Amino acid sequence: MMIEHLNLVVSDIQTSLRFYRAAFPHWQVRGGGEQDWYGVERPWVHVGDDNHYLTLNGNGSGENRDLTSNRLGLGHFAFVINNLSALEDRLSDAGFQPSKRGAAHPYRRNLYYEDADGFEIEFVEYLSDIPEQRNRYD
Repeated sequence: MMIEHLNLVVSDIQTSLRFYRAAFPHWQVRGGGEQDWYGVERPWVHVGDDNHYLTLNGNGSGENRDLTSNRLGLGHFAFVINNLSALEDRLSDAGFQPSKRGAAHPYRRNLYYEDADGFEIEFVEYLSDIPEQRNRYD
């Protein structure tokens, strides 16, 4: 089993696309349109590849949860990538800096970013294919 997509409500689709397309240059807008969401018209797009994507719903309002709080809501979501250094370079070139670095670990490296709407995204590169090493918690 794997997650196919995440559905996010964002303030501005184009701003969100700039971040996610910098992280994943191979992603394309798969489709999009307008919808009536309980009486409010809002645009939406699916951005991703053939197997995984994000749904970005525009015209969101309000503030995302404070990531330093214990309030209910999404903590973060994560993507496994093959080259963390290349991702960091791409995001830096697009004007994005990590919000924090993951703890030192012998078999994985990770970075966290916040997108324009305050969603925290973890990017993790595993340095081993052996589950017992990848999943160490000591």
